[in-house]
Amino acid sequence: MSTENFTGKAKDYVIGRPGYPKSAIEYICSLVPQDAVFADIGAGTGKFTVTLAEGGYSVFAVEPNADMRGQLVITLAPFPNVKIIDSTAEVTTLPDRSVDVITVAHALHWFNLDEFRTECHRILKPGGLVIVIYNLTPGGEMITVSKQTVDAFFTKPTTMEFSNPMDYTRDRWLAYIASQDNYPLPADPEYESHIATINAIFDRNSVDGLLRCDRVTKVYSERMI
Repeated sequence: MSTENFTGKAKDYVIGRPGYPKSAIEYICSLVPQDAVFADIGAGTGKFTVTLAEGGYSVFAVEPNADMRGQLVITLAPFPNVKIIDSTAEVTTLPDRSVDVITVAHALHWFNLDEFRTECHRILKPGGLVIVIYNLTPGGEMITVSKQTVDAFFTKPTTMEFSNPMDYTRDRWLAYIASQDNYPLPADPEYESHIATINAIFDRNSVDGLLRCDRVTKVYSERMI
């Protein structure tokens, strides 16, 4: 797993990245018992992790990037039922057979899939569940990336889809773009030209100061045998 892609981007990630719809969270909770222990791998700033914490589950939040983990600590500060772990997807450091459910929200494509699969088998209790979640924008490149990744990782997952639209103000739109791993940081020479391009996109497509994104959330689940 690459651990430095989002260094310097955590605050923009908090502001600009979408959360997850209530319908998707309710579906995920319907798959597990109330006393389930989760490992949320690649937890980032806690966009998804916090929904598990709010549900009262015991959660190990695994995140290797220090910048993202700093925001994760802030997000999860109210929840004593969550333990934050500084480690990677491939080597979580969690005990053998210690969790009932592994979740990965919009991060599986960063992992070494073979090594992560081995780690899943190690830390999951027998018959444990792996759940992968992606927020996808129609026409976006992540549709292809996520499909290829999910197809390579799972055998025959159950797939569900939920509507997750979002209306962006200019500031949130700029933060969303800035949170992407390949977007230049303010110190980069091309930063100003990129900002001008992103502002032009907002001006061209927004209505009454809001840019609509009709995103969908896909949930893939499969038990590890």
